Amino acid sequence: METSDRRASASQEPVGELVRQASDQMSRLVREELALARAEMTHKGKRLGRGGGLFGGAGLVAVVAVQALVATAVIALALVWPLWLSALVVTALLFALAGVLAAAGRKEVAEAVPPAPRQAVDGVKADIAQIKESAHR
Repeated sequence: METSDRRASASQEPVGELVRQASDQMSRLVREELALARAEMTHKGKRLGRGGGLFGGAGLVAVVAVQALVATAVIALALVWPLWLSALVVTALLFALAGVLAAAGRKEVAEAVPPAPRQAVDGVKADIAQIKESAHR
């Protein structure tokens, strides 16, 4: 019974008033959704910041661990060779590894240049050509 009363009162209201109410409700809904999205993004941003800081800390600890490993390798080789020779061998191996990594990085960078998205640009050019062709028909 209550639903039919609402319908009867709604049908008696002017159309302009109903449109205004719908517009107000849509505006309120959009504002509330934007506020919710803003709050969610703020929360996620804080978590991403903390996660990034933790990853940075892990990277720093890993660098120190690698330095300790290098020192251990020098000490282990010093049991067989003189200390200067074991340090020289480990240093040479590290430089060789750095060279291999640099060459691989250079290759990756060369393949990534230019930074423009080639496939997307080619797709847009093809779309434009097809539109021009369709317009000339």
